[in-house]
Amino acid sequence: MAKATKKKSTSKNKAARRKAKSSGPEPRVRQSGPSRFSQYFLPVLVSVLIVGCMIGLFTLGYRTVTASNFFDVRAIDVAGCQRASIDDIRSIVSANTQRSGAWNADLPDLRQKIEKLPFVKFAAVSRMLPNGIKVVVTERVPIAVLKVNSGKFLIDGDGELLAPPQPQDSELIGIRGWDEAKTEKASRDNSSRVKLFQKMMTDWSEFGLSRRVKEVDLGDLQEPQAVIEDSGSRISITLAKDDLSKSLRSALEAVAGKGDRVRSVNAAGVYPVLEYVTTN
Repeated sequence: MAKATKKKSTSKNKAARRKAKSSGPEPRVRQSGPSRFSQYFLPVLVSVLIVGCMIGLFTLGYRTVTASNFFDVRAIDVAGCQRASIDDIRSIVSANTQRSGAWNADLPDLRQKIEKLPFVKFAAVSRMLPNGIKVVVTERVPIAVLKVNSGKFLIDGDGELLAPPQPQDSELIGIRGWDEAKTEKASRDNSSRVKLFQKMMTDWSEFGLSRRVKEVDLGDLQEPQAVIEDSGSRISITLAKDDLSKSLRSALEAVAGKGDRVRSVNAAGVYPVLEYVTTN
């Protein structure tokens, strides 16, 4: 009897195990808790909003402070001017910084406007916070007095016409023969004229010859001419382009003491040839 009961119990256990296998695993119960959005995305969104608000407040504060009267330009320091107008430079700075102040001043724009003034070659513009602007000028240096149809103008080593000459410019040599046509060829030829003139000054200064020259005529680049004074008369000298110093020196020696009788000298050859004033 006990054996039959044991056998029956074993059969029930097997049946229960088969039923458990056939029914599969029990479904998981979803646990209650914070969602992925609230766990990850919400903190990021809040952080972005906070940073955005901080940037906005900083920008608003920056604009408010820099636009305040605290940065109004009250001091304009100008250095390096000998011929350029300090008053004109200060007027440009003052007019262009009334609204912006020193902090927001457009320095490149100020530099470009100042460099358009006569005699100003370069201008370095900087801020002197809280309420100052500093301008350091590099000027154009006149090397001669250019004589054109419209009058006389100082000219620098770049060929820039600057301004009419002043009494202190009386020692500068005059230049004639400038091509006033608005063409590329005229521009190239005039640039060559400036270089030739600079070569003349370099060659002649070595022997002190430039003091005898009153003006030069560079209309013909192959046969440049110099005008000198002797015995109260002006004499035109045709020079050798390849030997400016020697040809000028030989011409000066040839006319020494008889300038009132000589009209011109051709010193482009081996020996200077004098043309005398004709008398009736």
